[in-house]
Amino acid sequence: MLGNFSYVNPTQLYFGEDALANLHVELSKVGKNVLFVYGGSSIKQNGIYDDVLKILEENGKAVFEDAGVMPNPTVDKLNEGLEIARKHEVDFILAVGGGSVVDYAKAVSVSVHCKDDPWEKYFIRFDDVDNEIVPMGCILTMVGTGSEMNGGSVITNHQTKQKIGHVFKENVFPKFAILNPVYTFTVPHYQMIAGFFDIMSHILEQYFSGFDDNTSDYLAEGLLKSLIHSTRIAVKNPLNYEARSNIMWTSTWALNTLISKGKSSDWMVHMIGQAIGAYTDATHGMTLSAISIPYYRSILQAGLPKFKRYAINVWNVEVQDKTDEQIAHEGLDRMEAYMREIGLEMNIKDLGVTEAMFEEIAKKSFILEGGYKVLSHDEIVRILKLSY
Repeated sequence: MLGNFSYVNPTQLYFGEDALANLHVELSKVGKNVLFVYGGSSIKQNGIYDDVLKILEENGKAVFEDAGVMPNPTVDKLNEGLEIARKHEVDFILAVGGGSVVDYAKAVSVSVHCKDDPWEKYFIRFDDVDNEIVPMGCILTMVGTGSEMNGGSVITNHQTKQKIGHVFKENVFPKFAILNPVYTFTVPHYQMIAGFFDIMSHILEQYFSGFDDNTSDYLAEGLLKSLIHSTRIAVKNPLNYEARSNIMWTSTWALNTLISKGKSSDWMVHMIGQAIGAYTDATHGMTLSAISIPYYRSILQAGLPKFKRYAINVWNVEVQDKTDEQIAHEGLDRMEAYMREIGLEMNIKDLGVTEAMFEEIAKKSFILEGGYKVLSHDEIVRILKLSY
């Protein structure tokens, strides 16, 4: 393990089929005025809305709804939510939905009492929160982002063609997260598998950095093997509770800051994927799947020892009579075959990207350090071409 770090995660997790009962406990700790944040009509159709509303009412809460949170929550939607929250002087935010709903709720939580423009303050300048935060908790209905146990929040600005994430500190983490795997059963197939790859990408972007003997890498390999095994089952039988519960748990641990400890990490796949999303509004996990193989092949030589390890430890590639490079490439070949097997998008053209967008997408992709290679603008354009 390299470097010095501290670790704390303040989120209380409740996991399992009876997890919702714990909402009573958590509501007893918060104020009266609750902003109930959710997306579309799905939670009303599957009964989750009624169950949650009943518990809120039983606990004497005044409930103010903020519905219609879209898959890529926007600045306009954030401003709409802030108007509701400020008007009713909310004491607590309860987010019910997938990662986008949870991301959005965090953005509202830090912005209600913000005197500046939240977009400029948090997503352009990346300032820390220096005002009162309205606490929030969540009930998860879709897995992928890991937003239930971290400080990440991603907001899209259609006017400026930017999709930007701010990873806030522990004081913005959800106070609690309720995780019932059954709630994920009704997620549409396309969204389900997109979430699966979002999980994989989170793990890989932390894994592909550094060459030291790092406990975090062993944890990442175990999470990846569990994910690959369970997603293959879930694609064939989405109602398999064991598979869906393992996937949900893996998603949380993929991005709750644990496996990043002692790592530099490489988030370029997310930076390019988010830039694509800003131009197309494509499903987040699919923007990642479409560019991942070209990206990793482009940096393989710079990170060859880790790519070799990945091939052997995750994809069980045999090493006899093969060069390190052959082993590493075979690992990525097996990863690509798995991605195609579960039905992921493998090119950005199918997501609505046109060749005319390449230069602008590359310009809007934050270039980060931390991985095996720092990309140039031209290299990002090349990856987009290889992904097309």
